[in-house]
Amino acid sequence: MQHQEFEPPEELRNAIKCFWYDRRDLGELPSSFEVQPDGYAEIIFHFGSGCSILHNGGLQPLPSPFMMGLLNQPVHFFTKNRFEIIGIRCFPWAVFDLLGLPSGKDGVRVFEHPIAQLQPTLNELIYANRIHEAVAEVTRYFMDARSRTATNSMLFKAGVAMRGANGTMPVSKVAEAAHATVRTLERSFKQSSGYTVKDVSGLMRFEQVRNHLWQYPNTSLAGLAHELGYTDQSHLNREFKRYSGTTPAAFARIAKKGKQAISTDFVAFVQA
Repeated sequence: MQHQEFEPPEELRNAIKCFWYDRRDLGELPSSFEVQPDGYAEIIFHFGSGCSILHNGGLQPLPSPFMMGLLNQPVHFFTKNRFEIIGIRCFPWAVFDLLGLPSGKDGVRVFEHPIAQLQPTLNELIYANRIHEAVAEVTRYFMDARSRTATNSMLFKAGVAMRGANGTMPVSKVAEAAHATVRTLERSFKQSSGYTVKDVSGLMRFEQVRNHLWQYPNTSLAGLAHELGYTDQSHLNREFKRYSGTTPAAFARIAKKGKQAISTDFVAFVQA
């Protein structure tokens, strides 16, 4: 597997965590991989043999692009042969502000939007192995979208505050930072991401725990719970299992065995 991440320009850093490229060379039989929850919405362009999800007992092919909304549990995908991805890892409020698309809480989403017009150009660049040029094309699209978006929108202000606190800021303080009432802020968050501010904050904290345990699997869970603002270790355990389907201790054991694919930043797509 090959994985690369690309930092967005300064103008996009309050909207996009990173652009990324992933390549897998698999066999002729379908292989599965798992996507773990985090605090992001992802727009996924894919190339090669395509990918599918389970739906009504069978495999349903997904178009390119599709969207991964905020997840509250892992999702499994299936693909085979050569499979490549260009991904845009967005903060959930940014998908709505930049593209007018609610990221939603439905997990995998098929959507219609002019951004899909990038697919033919990206196809040519990916098949020619011109990865950096493909990422540059996507970056230009989002830079143009950003130039038409108010930089002081309520969602962006709230998002900056939440990120700065790693998901530990009370909702009332987030609303204060966004110069909005709690009611107005919650309504906007539900519209843009399908989740409440508290839900998104919980996903942000889960991501912090998950990434830390991957890199430092021997970390004290009680100490980590205190550091990240959980009530206690039991609270951390419940929230981690809620989003990942496993306990933090079990995840740490997996991390020690090195069974997952990761760079310096956690790779959402994990080989099952």
